[in-house]
Amino acid sequence: MSVSVVAAADSSVCAPLAVLGRDVTVPLVTGGEVTYAALDYAASAPALQRVWDDVAAYAPYYGSVHRGAGYLSQLSTDLFENSRTAVAEFLDCREDDQVVFTRSTTDSLNLLASALPADCQVFVFETEHHASLLPWRGARVTYLDAPRTPGEAVQTLERALADRDPHGPALVCVTGASNVTGELWPVRELAAAAHAHGARIVLDAAQLAPHHPVSVRELDVDWVAFSGHKLYAPFGSGVLAGRFDWLRAAEPYLAGGGASRKVTRRPREAGGGVDVEWHDTAARHEAGSPNVIGVYSIASACKALTEAGFDELVAREQYLIRTVREGLAEVPAVRVLSLFGDDAPRVGVISFVVDGWNSSHFAAALSAEYGIGVRDGLFCAHPLVRTLLGSESGEPGECGAPEAAPGEKSLNAIRVSFGAGTPDEHVERFVRAVKELVADGARWNYRTEDGRCVPDTDAAV
Repeated sequence: MSVSVVAAADSSVCAPLAVLGRDVTVPLVTGGEVTYAALDYAASAPALQRVWDDVAAYAPYYGSVHRGAGYLSQLSTDLFENSRTAVAEFLDCREDDQVVFTRSTTDSLNLLASALPADCQVFVFETEHHASLLPWRGARVTYLDAPRTPGEAVQTLERALADRDPHGPALVCVTGASNVTGELWPVRELAAAAHAHGARIVLDAAQLAPHHPVSVRELDVDWVAFSGHKLYAPFGSGVLAGRFDWLRAAEPYLAGGGASRKVTRRPREAGGGVDVEWHDTAARHEAGSPNVIGVYSIASACKALTEAGFDELVAREQYLIRTVREGLAEVPAVRVLSLFGDDAPRVGVISFVVDGWNSSHFAAALSAEYGIGVRDGLFCAHPLVRTLLGSESGEPGECGAPEAAPGEKSLNAIRVSFGAGTPDEHVERFVRAVKELVADGARWNYRTEDGRCVPDTDAAV
């Protein structure tokens, strides 16, 4: 994917967007309090204040959608369907594309997996998040090795597609931006390769959509999936948008009210039972009472990001990326993880390891001694992190914290991530903290408790 990055001499190109929790203070194990530095946006970004305000303004008018004759039900139905339109505009969908609301990216891709045609072959790189690596259980799956350049990614896919049965259906699943390295993938080129070989492609945009504009038309992808909680909206809502023929031909993802257009009882003398006529629109896969507030929050976030201007947001984020990467480059003990190299375009997601440190211990010290929240582990992308760390699949390590005690080696990394709501001070504090911890060590003793590294009570070094 080609992304235009606006150069920025400093972060003054635009101010950080207002997010919830920006003034929250947390206690330090060394004494006192500090404003919390939320640097785990790749897991869940804080909700935009604008989104929260929109939801609060709507909350008194809450009503059940699609089913009520009352004023509030009608208002809520309009809001729900207008949110669908807003998301389609945000993604620059084609006229005949459908937007289906789900619970998350994981839910979206499992929905698509349930709708694959018979004997469909799926192609997925080992570098994917588990949300896009694991749902394809009923299909023939070809797992592709991690490429080391964007060009190699395209070549690897082309070779794999050239060897497939050209007459059967095929699907390629690829991320837009890695949740481990932040690196942007060549989505447009991969889509062209897929279509040239008669395959379709779904884009996991969970890490891309919060940082860059995503155009279904320009990228020429067949589907795109993302989560609200990474797009500055609250938890519990997601999107699958794109072509609807496979989804229309499939059985409903969930059977129940909302998905059914007509249900009739068979004659009792014929054995009873019911006959069901399912909807052939997005409602087919939206059974049950929908998460109206979650859907509205996604639409609100889409509008807020569009109005803020992605050029300005991207420029500011690139400044923050440079601040972090240049700061980490000054610490010889730090190794930043990368597939495509230092010059690869990326979003604000950076993973690294520190020589002599257990990653869980380092992350715990950042939290307890500096009030900085990061992530440690394998980031629900085990094959990718193992590849980047040069480990064997049998070595210990898990999605969360390692079992290794502080000071012991573990198969894990540390991830710092940020976005539109991150103040300069948060990344500056992070860089300073990394340098101090590497140079001077932790100021507190830590122990492993329930699989996590935590500070010992009253156990200063």
